[in-house]
Amino acid sequence: HGKDMDRWTPSGAGANFTLSPILAPLEKHKHLVTSFANLENKASVASVHKYNPATWLSGVKPDLKAPGPSMSATIDQIIAGRIGQETALPSMEVCSEGETQAVSCEAGFGCLYSSTLSYRNANSPLPMESNPRKVFEQLFGEGATAEERVAIVRQKRSILDFITERTKALQQDLGPSDKVRLDGYLDTVREIERRVQLAQNRDLSGVKAPEIPAAEQDMAIDKEVRLLFDLIAVAYQADLTRVASYIMIGEGTNRTYNHIGVPDSFHPLSHHADYVDRLEKLIKIQSYHLERFADFVGKLAATQDGEGTLLDNSMLLYGSNMSNSNLHSNYPLPNILVGGGAGALKGGRQI
Repeated sequence: HGKDMDRWTPSGAGANFTLSPILAPLEKHKHLVTSFANLENKASVASVHKYNPATWLSGVKPDLKAPGPSMSATIDQIIAGRIGQETALPSMEVCSEGETQAVSCEAGFGCLYSSTLSYRNANSPLPMESNPRKVFEQLFGEGATAEERVAIVRQKRSILDFITERTKALQQDLGPSDKVRLDGYLDTVREIERRVQLAQNRDLSGVKAPEIPAAEQDMAIDKEVRLLFDLIAVAYQADLTRVASYIMIGEGTNRTYNHIGVPDSFHPLSHHADYVDRLEKLIKIQSYHLERFADFVGKLAATQDGEGTLLDNSMLLYGSNMSNSNLHSNYPLPNILVGGGAGALKGGRQI
C-alpha cells in the first residue's frame, strides 16, 4: 500500500515539523525529535531475523566462518567505554522477553546475533536481562532493605580482598601459559572490585527506588515494559549508569497484546500479506510501544539535571532494524533520535 499505510514517517522541519500517528505521543517533545529517511543496514540484508538485533548498532555483518561470535563492538559499548567507567554499571542491557525464538537463530551459531543488541567487542556478546528483579539488584544491590544491601556489598568486598591475597602467592608458582589465564581471571576480579567500590560510594539519598519487583514470569507484558523503563530512568537519575540498551519485544515473538485489544500473536501478524485489517492491528501495537517510550522520555524531561533536564542531556535512539516485516526488508529503517545531547543535537526535523 506504500505511503497510503505509512503511519511512521513524519514530515517537514522546524515549525512545520509534523509527527506521524505512531510518533504522536512525542508531540510535547518534538523539538527534540530527529527522524531519518532512507536509512539502510546492509549488514542484515536477507538474514530474515537472524542478524537484526546485533547488527542494528554495529552495521557489521557477522563472520560466519569464525568458530564463535565474530562481528564488532556495538556503538552503545563504544560509548560505554568512553563515559561508562565512572559509574557502578558501565552499561545496562535489558529486554522484556526472556525466551529466544527459534525463528531468530542461525543454524550452527545459535542465537549469538539475534538475542542481544550489544557486543562489548567483536567476540563478546552481552546477555540481555529480562528479569526485573535481577535488574533491580544490579542497580541497588541484593537484599530486602537498604541496610541489608549495604551489608552484602561489604561482604563482597571482603571476599574480593581474600581472593586477591590468595592469588598473589599462587602467581609465583605458575608457568607462563597459566599466568596468562590467571591474569584474565584477575582482570575480571578487578572489574568486579571496581564496581563494588563504586557501589559503596554511590549516593542514593535523592533517589526514590521502586519496590523490589517480581520475577519476569510473574508479570504481565505491559507492567514489565513500564517497570524496565522506570528502572532505566532511575539508573540515569542516580548516575548508576549512563548507557542502556533495551529490546522491548523479541525477534519472532508470539507475544499477544490483549491489553490493547489485539489478541493476535505479534510475529504471525507482522506477516500481514498486505491485508489492511492486519496492518491496522500492527499500527496499534507499534503505537503502544511508542507510548511506553514516550512515557520514559517524559520522565527524563521532568527530572532536573544541572541547568537542564535529563532529556536535554541525553541521546536516545529508538527504532528497528527491519522495515516491511512482511518482506523482512531492511529499507527504509524506522529510526528516530530524541534528546538534546547537552546542546549537541538539534531536533524538530526529518532528515
